[in-house]
Amino acid sequence: MANLTIEGAARLGEQLVRDGVITSEQLADALARQQARGGRIGGVLMDAGVISAAALAEALSKRLGVKGCVLRHGLIDPKVAKCILKEEAERLQVLPLFRVRDELTVAMVEPKSLPTHDRLRNLTGCTIRPVLVLEENLREYQRKYSAADVNVDSFLASMEESDIHITEIEAVDEGPVTDLDQMIEGSPIVNLVNLAILTALRAGASDIHIEPDRDATHIRYRIDGQLREMLKPPKGMHAAVVSRVKVIGRMDIAEKRLPQEGRVHIVADGREIDLRVSSMPTILGEKIVLRILDKSQLSFELSDLGLRGADRAAVEAMIHSPYGLMLVTGPTGSGKTTTLYSALDLLRNEATNIVTIEDPVEYQLSLINQIQVNVGVGLTFVRALRSILRQDPDVVMVGEIRDEDTARVAIQAALTGHLVLSTLHTNDCPGAVMRLLDMGIEPFLISGSVLGFVAQRLARKVCASCKTSYYPPPDLLQSVGWGHRTSELFPKGEGCRECNNTGFKGRVGVFEVMVLDAELKRAIHAGASQTDMRMYLAQTGWKSLREKALEVIERGESTIEEVLRVSRSEALVAGDPTGAAVEAVP
Repeated sequence: MANLTIEGAARLGEQLVRDGVITSEQLADALARQQARGGRIGGVLMDAGVISAAALAEALSKRLGVKGCVLRHGLIDPKVAKCILKEEAERLQVLPLFRVRDELTVAMVEPKSLPTHDRLRNLTGCTIRPVLVLEENLREYQRKYSAADVNVDSFLASMEESDIHITEIEAVDEGPVTDLDQMIEGSPIVNLVNLAILTALRAGASDIHIEPDRDATHIRYRIDGQLREMLKPPKGMHAAVVSRVKVIGRMDIAEKRLPQEGRVHIVADGREIDLRVSSMPTILGEKIVLRILDKSQLSFELSDLGLRGADRAAVEAMIHSPYGLMLVTGPTGSGKTTTLYSALDLLRNEATNIVTIEDPVEYQLSLINQIQVNVGVGLTFVRALRSILRQDPDVVMVGEIRDEDTARVAIQAALTGHLVLSTLHTNDCPGAVMRLLDMGIEPFLISGSVLGFVAQRLARKVCASCKTSYYPPPDLLQSVGWGHRTSELFPKGEGCRECNNTGFKGRVGVFEVMVLDAELKRAIHAGASQTDMRMYLAQTGWKSLREKALEVIERGESTIEEVLRVSRSEALVAGDPTGAAVEAVP
């Protein structure tokens, strides 16, 4: 229970006086002691011996409108009490008491705390029924009942079939649709895997990490680009969890020495979801990562990605060009594939032959011929691309240009009347030119084939439900070149149940667009450096990736800290219009 203010303490004390539990003189004395020494008014009254724990719990229960209790052994199911990690239970000031179907009754010091309710739901998958308990009473029973590790096995063993249910599953190789519960009916491991998947879907996670440790298994979700631990089953469950995931992913459960890949199609919460499964042997056991591909939650609208105004118009012009090469650059996880899919979505129709080469194919789109790279049988990007050019394509999408051979074939395709879309792993647009040169591509081929470059990052958006304003510290403002703006308010999120108390929910794209005009093509052909290109671009009013990121802050969509997280920590140097010192961190 949070410390009561003097005003709040007085209100509680007045209620105790009205109920005849204490006298006015005792209240006045307790308030004076609280002001002098601090602490909670209830604790002060109990220390003075004028009120019992039961009477205080009853008064607080009445004031908050939540049932109260005094913990005792017969009230607590030991198995249920151990379903939450000890450290987590102590941090949240909670203790699970018992469970009836999908309703979990939890003793809480702060029964009205929405972030605590949200965290408990994420950890257990249950509806939470709070009861008020005094902190001292809670600590006593936490020591007796809380588990050193999450006793997920005991908790999940009590779950019924209706608690966690994934309707159906199918193999990516057109295998039969199977009822999930028929495979391992009633197993706690099935329930645990289902729980991990369903809670990840409901939390908006993009990936589920199942990692072995010396004494536990860590189940973490990547939400808005950040990993968060959600469950911590004991190490003894790890092998069974890995085997279960391998079974549904149609992988070899006996092979533990080599990496494997699989794919699962499920229906959960009424949504069709694809899961891309990857296993990797480590010294402590196999690690599993499940990539969640939820097409229903994905928008292919360029405006939804964050492209606006002149940048959007420039990108759309490149996409609708009859031939040429458009390259999207950025680190892994920056949204490059989504941008390419958005381009394909604009182009696909019955009159256009679109072919893609991907590794892997993430989303299946109608009217598009999608090819999965298979190095094991020799189907590489280069080999597939050469074959595609004999298939009369109008548009070709190459998932990634990784080497000189792929780059050369892509450029030749662009020079011979095809529109080619692809990605590069570089920090920014001028850097992409240097990357192609480093691969061995001649300057005249780059200037003759490339339409332009799009560099991008994903910044977390301030949660709309808890968005507020504050005055950032001067050194933080100075780090982005805004040292003169100390009297201005900037956005941030306070944290709430909607954003899992992070202050962020969702992400917005930050884009740097560089179209190769005649002057840039001449400069590249003449061997211009990155600095030369930036100097010319600055004269045209072009804005670097960092400057575009600062615009996101100006629009109130993200924070200064987030912009620094997705780009280098160096501030934009005052008087440096090129932004040459600013590059993004992969």
